[in-house]
Amino acid sequence: MPSGRKHPSLSRALIAAVSATCFFALSVSSPEARTQSSPGGSGKPSAIYKVDTDKKIVALTFDISWGNKVPEPVLDILKKENVTKATFFLSGPWTLRHPKIAKRIQTMGYEIGNHGNLHKDFSNYPDSWIREQVAQSQKAIQQTTGVRTTLIRTPNGDFNPRVLRTLQGMGYKVIQWNTDSLDWKNPGVDNIVHRVVTRAVPGDIILMHASDSSKQITQALPQILHQLRSKGYQFVTVSELLSNAKVSTKVQQ
Repeated sequence: MPSGRKHPSLSRALIAAVSATCFFALSVSSPEARTQSSPGGSGKPSAIYKVDTDKKIVALTFDISWGNKVPEPVLDILKKENVTKATFFLSGPWTLRHPKIAKRIQTMGYEIGNHGNLHKDFSNYPDSWIREQVAQSQKAIQQTTGVRTTLIRTPNGDFNPRVLRTLQGMGYKVIQWNTDSLDWKNPGVDNIVHRVVTRAVPGDIILMHASDSSKQITQALPQILHQLRSKGYQFVTVSELLSNAKVSTKVQQ
């Protein structure tokens, strides 16, 4: 199944329909509604969307949960454009099906995060199920790449306060995004490029996909890289981004 917010499913449509009144939908609503600064040491569960910084740095992130046609061309583009810093969130099943690609991501020096095992909304399942799913995905990633993940992006970016508490109790930082490319909708190369380049701000986490569902990302990515660089942006991993400035989060009560 596709990764990240990639499914034009009924559940996603329902979430959008009730976003004005439902707390759960708020957790995946627009960046303007969901982003605020979280004081250090608040102890409240939170997801990370961006950092507050004057430095022109952004974190390019790619979710992968299925397919082998898009990931390698994306890696080829990053290599050709000399982009040495990016973060890939991998699902467990995809990692096991495509170990050579997963290993290539690691050997190229890119950061690897956890994208769960089954592509389901964690909010609908008990804590024990969440822990099992994350552990299975982590096991697959570590056996394949040697990486012990500390960052996680939940399937579709869905969560609630309980999910955040469970994941943070496992030692994970929950990573969302401030700029969504919407590449999974395949809205046209120009639309993908325009959306990313016009919305990106210093400290951004940018969501893209390297799953086969994202059929236009390989055409859009070179333009995104060129245009962001022309604006003076440098690319960093999510972990490097977090080390640079105050984190902007959505704090869940």
